[in-house]
Amino acid sequence: MSYIKSSEDSLSSYFTLANDLLLSREKRLHYNQKAYDIVINNENDSLNRVNLFKVANRFYNINDWNKYSKTVYLVLEKSEIANDSLSKAKAYTYLGDYYVSQSVPDSAFMFYDRAEKGYESLEDKFNLSKTIINKATLQFHAGDFSETEKAVFSVLRIIKGEKQFNSIYYDAYNLLGITYCEQGEFENGIIYHNKALSVIDDEIIYPEFQSRATSYNNIGFLYLNAKKFQLAKNYFKKGLEQSDLSIQKPFVYALLLDNLAYSKFKLNEKDGLPDMFFQSLKFKDSLKLTSGVFVNKIHLSEYFASKMDTLNALKYSNEALLLAKSTDVSRDVLVALKQLAIIEPKKAAVYNREYIQINEDLQKTERSMGEKFSRIEYETDQIKGENIDLTIQNRNLVYILGLVTILGLFIYIIKAQKTKNRVLLYKQQQQKANEDIYSLMISQQTTMDIIRVKEKKRVAQELHDGVLGRMFGVRMNLDGLNGFQDEMAVNQRISYLSELKNIEQDIREISHDLNREKSELINNFVAIVDNLFEEQRKTFRTKLISNIDSTIKWDALVNSVKINLYRIMQESLQNSNKYSNANTVKIELKKKEDNLVLVISDDGIGFNTRVKKKGIGIQNMISRTKECHGEFHVNSKKGEGTTITIIVPIEQKLILT
Repeated sequence: MSYIKSSEDSLSSYFTLANDLLLSREKRLHYNQKAYDIVINNENDSLNRVNLFKVANRFYNINDWNKYSKTVYLVLEKSEIANDSLSKAKAYTYLGDYYVSQSVPDSAFMFYDRAEKGYESLEDKFNLSKTIINKATLQFHAGDFSETEKAVFSVLRIIKGEKQFNSIYYDAYNLLGITYCEQGEFENGIIYHNKALSVIDDEIIYPEFQSRATSYNNIGFLYLNAKKFQLAKNYFKKGLEQSDLSIQKPFVYALLLDNLAYSKFKLNEKDGLPDMFFQSLKFKDSLKLTSGVFVNKIHLSEYFASKMDTLNALKYSNEALLLAKSTDVSRDVLVALKQLAIIEPKKAAVYNREYIQINEDLQKTERSMGEKFSRIEYETDQIKGENIDLTIQNRNLVYILGLVTILGLFIYIIKAQKTKNRVLLYKQQQQKANEDIYSLMISQQTTMDIIRVKEKKRVAQELHDGVLGRMFGVRMNLDGLNGFQDEMAVNQRISYLSELKNIEQDIREISHDLNREKSELINNFVAIVDNLFEEQRKTFRTKLISNIDSTIKWDALVNSVKINLYRIMQESLQNSNKYSNANTVKIELKKKEDNLVLVISDDGIGFNTRVKKKGIGIQNMISRTKECHGEFHVNSKKGEGTTITIIVPIEQKLILT
């Protein structure tokens, strides 16, 4: 190995120069490559792996993703050779960061999950918590808010009482705040954003990170969504008042400036507008903040639309739409289409059709991504369990070697191998069965989606080709009669008015067809539920006992509550028929004070609620209960049956007015 004579050319100097922001990107890359060339030839010891991580960090900061991933995979390989568990977990984290940068969330989630298992085995609470937060952030961006919430609370349990983990507390509370804001639970969002502010300690979370400015922006954004514009404005101003913000966190400064301008616009305050929007846009453009530029242009479109400047409003909406499509961000495309439909009402039908199609595709993608994340966690847990089982088997073999003869050991190995082969064959068959079931579920869902889309197209075509065409013809004919007052003109007007009445009746019939199923369920709720119970009794051997409180005034309940209660009962019966092996199922629906209480119980095999993950059926019940602002409780033990209790307020109120 050759030694570097000059201090300027030393490895330490290369690392320093590669991080010097005053140098050009090419020079920083050049110095980091020199450092890489030195480190790559060194012996695979702990210092060598630390230096490789330093090289990878600098490639990350320079945005050279190819060399960054190459370096991380190299240090992972060296860590596996050296059996260095800490470096392996760290490398998995770096690979997760890489796939986040490349917008490949499933691969990022997989590597974060591997890192989580590594840090868990090392009992490294700090890095374990950071990794779970990274996974939760991916779940948040995939729209899986319930799993995000669950993951963050698991982190808070891990670091409970650890005051030195303020940075983790901040990230956890901040993520909970924006998660609740996204779900419209603004009161909970404010609670956790305030908790995030309260844990900021300048000795642990350095002021350069501008955590306060970030939290003020998030709180202001929450109040924007809650339409409390004065409060939003106050928090955005507080964020901009943080010292050195534009230098230390320029992207946060740009966001705050745009949001402040938008809150002033919503308050009909004219001073500083639209210059503040343009100043923020220029800042975001210079930083290449694609998502921030999109929001800025939507805000400008809304501003000019309010000033009746349709030309500029269309200009910025169309630019926003092109930007969203070029970056393939479906949610942004939906926002741009919605804004264009408002500005150009004549083309609203075209924009709305595209909106519906993209929204359906987005929902499928988010649902698929959530399933991928769950599958990754399950498979990783399975591998971990198999490794533990293998370790136990090896230890037992060591004991047996000291107790039995060579012949006995030989026989044992043969039998063990046969057993292992049978278990492996069984696992393969089980895996194939699971894949077949999964394929069937996907096929059924796809068929339902196709039918739904066809029905929407049929209704749209009927409205467009039939009703709209006739209305247009009547309007044109009436316009043509405006200049005539003779008897023939009067008779023609009467005829056209009669045609309008016929069109009105056609619209009523179309609306009636679309709402028939929903109306039948709402208008005769008890009868529909009784039909469900009767069908259950005819089809399945399980004894069904039902009791519906006759004092409940169903007219006092909103329609959505009745529909959700019916679907919950339907789902619970399906789950009982499939899995519980119950002899008796009991369903009781009663009024208790100002609430409706639905209790569904069976005497089946039950399950361990702490171990078993909630299936799609139970997740659907939880989701429907949340829609009714209710509480969902499940109580089950193996061999002791299952009881589901749902408490729903009779009077439904909005959380925020």
